[in-house]
Amino acid sequence: MEALKESSMFEGQNESQNLALDSSALRENRYFIAGWATAVSLVHGGPGPGFLSRTLFSCLVDGPESAKPTLSDIADSDLYEKVKKIQEATNLKELLESTEPLMDYFIEDRNLLVDDILMFQVVHRVHGAFERFRDGMKTLGVLDAIQSHPVSFLPILCHQPTPLSADIIEELFEFRLSQKGSNNRVQEEVVVPFWRDYLQDIEDEDGPDKLEKILAFATGATCIPPMGFTPQPTIEFLHIERSQSAVVSRFPMANTCINCLKLPLHKTQLNSTLFI
Repeated sequence: MEALKESSMFEGQNESQNLALDSSALRENRYFIAGWATAVSLVHGGPGPGFLSRTLFSCLVDGPESAKPTLSDIADSDLYEKVKKIQEATNLKELLESTEPLMDYFIEDRNLLVDDILMFQVVHRVHGAFERFRDGMKTLGVLDAIQSHPVSFLPILCHQPTPLSADIIEELFEFRLSQKGSNNRVQEEVVVPFWRDYLQDIEDEDGPDKLEKILAFATGATCIPPMGFTPQPTIEFLHIERSQSAVVSRFPMANTCINCLKLPLHKTQLNSTLFI
């Protein structure tokens, strides 16, 4: 999903992107692959793209003929400024300096003119790419599900401002502690509050972006999938085993295949540089 967001097949604002017209991608059928990959990810409980514009989402649900693009959908900055001037024009001088009959027409119908430009730039121009992307989304019946339940799929496919917090991360991970009364358990219980304080410090200092990196380090995903994680993310501890040397990593380790984060045993507060 991250790779699709950064690909040449999409353009626009970071969290609200539309399809871009990439002739190579169209020729190599990559739009279909993008739709197919999105559908498969959703069916297997993985994250949705989370960056599609509401205009593109509307095209998927109701068809491109029902789309109502807005000015913010235009990715070309030069064209954006030109259309914006048309949209904001309040008199002939602001719109253009030309013959008065033509200006009268422009002023009277400027909203229709803006709508036509938006529809061409955002919808009609990428019609071929959209058709292949939509065909890919039909994989495993995903497009049918989206069209039947658009309200449920909207926050999965389009950006919703629900950033990670220290509390969310803390509740997400389950501690796997050693047997009560053991020396290992005593060491682990020292680290548990350090971990909680560490998450709070990260949220206060760096915000959701750093918390996303911690989640990605442990699970491979920067957000919580719509159906949650399988298996449940856990936290274990790095102990010195008798068969091992006395050297144990001072830094966390992770196994993203099983969503397991392994914390080193520290006697003092965890340092904010533990994760990149």
